[in-house]
Amino acid sequence: MATENSGYSWTSIVLHWLVAVVVIGLFASGFWMVDLSYYSSWYKTAPFWHKSVGVLLLLMMGYRVLWRVLNGTATPLASHSKAVQRASHFTHLTLYALIFLIICSGYLISTADGRPIEVFGLFDLPSAGELFAEQADKAGLVHKFAAYGLITLVVLHAFAALKHHFFDKDNTLKRMLKP
Repeated sequence: MATENSGYSWTSIVLHWLVAVVVIGLFASGFWMVDLSYYSSWYKTAPFWHKSVGVLLLLMMGYRVLWRVLNGTATPLASHSKAVQRASHFTHLTLYALIFLIICSGYLISTADGRPIEVFGLFDLPSAGELFAEQADKAGLVHKFAAYGLITLVVLHAFAALKHHFFDKDNTLKRMLKP
């Protein structure tokens, strides 16, 4: 059962920043690797790492959602209006939804040819095969545009946190730095 808390736990803080770093890293690597030529030494290596880290992100996000359901989240600051609270809630739900959409579309791209995803050389994530016509291309478009949407929302999220810290002078950012 979820409960309300006045601040964030170490687990929530660490998961937040780990996911942030991984999302930014995956976006940067994806942006970079789409222009790799067949003759680049990174042509096969970059997608291997991108997919492996993507599966790791799926596991982190699964744990993060479970943690949030079981432990709740910090209560909004009293200084935040209902509109700010609703915007914050909507933004977080959209961030989560976009991350899962990107992971699912990445899986559909990678496994459309029937091959599994090799994860860090430790295990294979099985393929569901081609579930619909032109799966890799269609999922690729979803993956691309959802990633651009996610990174845009991440930047806005960061600017909002900085606005709260420097202009509103409230504890929004401080609560995500230490419990």
